[in-house]
Amino acid sequence: MDRIIRPSRRGFLKTTALTGAALSAPTFFVRNAWAQENFCNAPTGSTVTLGFNVPQTGPYADEGADELRAYELAVEHLNGEGDGGMLNTFKPSSLKGNGILGKKVQFVTGDTQTKSDAARASARRMIEKDGAIMVSGGSSSGVAVAVQSLAQEMGVVFMCGLTHSNDTTGKDKRRYGFRHFFNAYMSGEALGVVLAEAYGKERRAYHLTADYTWGWTQEESIKNATEAQGWETVQAVRTPLGAGDFSQYLTPVLNSGADVLILNHYGNDMVNSLTQAVQFGMRDKQVNGKQFEIVVPLYSELMAEGAGANVKGIFGTSNWSWQLQDEGTKAFATSFGQKYGRPPSQAAQTCYVQALLYANAAEMAGTFYPPELIKALEGFEFDGMGNGPTLYRAEDHQCFKDVLVVQGNDAATSQYDLLKVYKVVPAADVTYDASIFGGELGPYEVAGCAA
Repeated sequence: MDRIIRPSRRGFLKTTALTGAALSAPTFFVRNAWAQENFCNAPTGSTVTLGFNVPQTGPYADEGADELRAYELAVEHLNGEGDGGMLNTFKPSSLKGNGILGKKVQFVTGDTQTKSDAARASARRMIEKDGAIMVSGGSSSGVAVAVQSLAQEMGVVFMCGLTHSNDTTGKDKRRYGFRHFFNAYMSGEALGVVLAEAYGKERRAYHLTADYTWGWTQEESIKNATEAQGWETVQAVRTPLGAGDFSQYLTPVLNSGADVLILNHYGNDMVNSLTQAVQFGMRDKQVNGKQFEIVVPLYSELMAEGAGANVKGIFGTSNWSWQLQDEGTKAFATSFGQKYGRPPSQAAQTCYVQALLYANAAEMAGTFYPPELIKALEGFEFDGMGNGPTLYRAEDHQCFKDVLVVQGNDAATSQYDLLKVYKVVPAADVTYDASIFGGELGPYEVAGCAA
């Protein structure tokens, strides 16, 4: 009896016996048949093209620059160049360091401008003009939702970059979209308990919130988590993306009776709103007999650099930190540091990982044919990527892994350690039922673009 061993979607090897009619259609014949399908941008030569669509301008441009650095490094490692980085720690892995399915990886880039329409136009150009078979990137959930929808229409896999809205793998999830980054619900669940322990359960919070899908779900999630601990929400005010000057939104805070300001801002918006809040003297105030506090639910190393000493003592959450001591983190931080002279950000790590996960899924499936590649990712469990054991849940394409509660470092030694890991929250504590945010993944087979 012939036997075929293939990776299970639960992270261990599964053995299947082949008999009778099954022997008449060996796996490699099926794979060849997939390769001949007229799917969008099926590679026919010696190379395969990936599209990296990031904010090169706009309020999240710093994140976009670090994402591009990480993508370039991932391509080098996939092609067998450099020290291999996480290819040496990722498991279970089918990557060989000879490209993807023996084809050398090349890439094209685009600028999302942190605008949904611009991001869709850029992604469409990559697919239709440049022949990209996979698109990745973004530092805005509005962008991620828009590009993910386009990817579903065109039959091209979208490996989300930095996107934190619950909607990305909730009401707006798509079969052709996958997210490695954590979400607003996870931030709330991880942070709520820590805030109550640090600041007490009788607190009154005032929210300033970026007025788009990420801000809305971040505000909702942190409100639910803090109110469950006994906090009261005094007011929530929406602010435009890229506002720059937040003084008109900060002035009413100290007259509101709130003793905590929660900044549901990201990128340069967070840098500006936090810096201005400190300049307003908020961190020196006593309100309701308590020290006035500021909270930044979603932090990044790049934001901390921009805000400098203003982040000292302030709590938030992160998807990952270069200061973790697991082998995957050390391998990636070493590779990135040697190439670019600085540690990688969480944006860089999630984008690097997404590129490797796509390539590995193609190797597992033995084809670039999206439906089979998607099935290889769904339910895939892996380790060695810097976040501990991680599951790509099949039901919503959301990764589940440990979440970091971080705090501004009072004893920073450089611009690169302004955040310290305060607590590692186990994945089990932030896992939720896939149905709570609604949405439908949609079909595996789509009409797609013309090959």
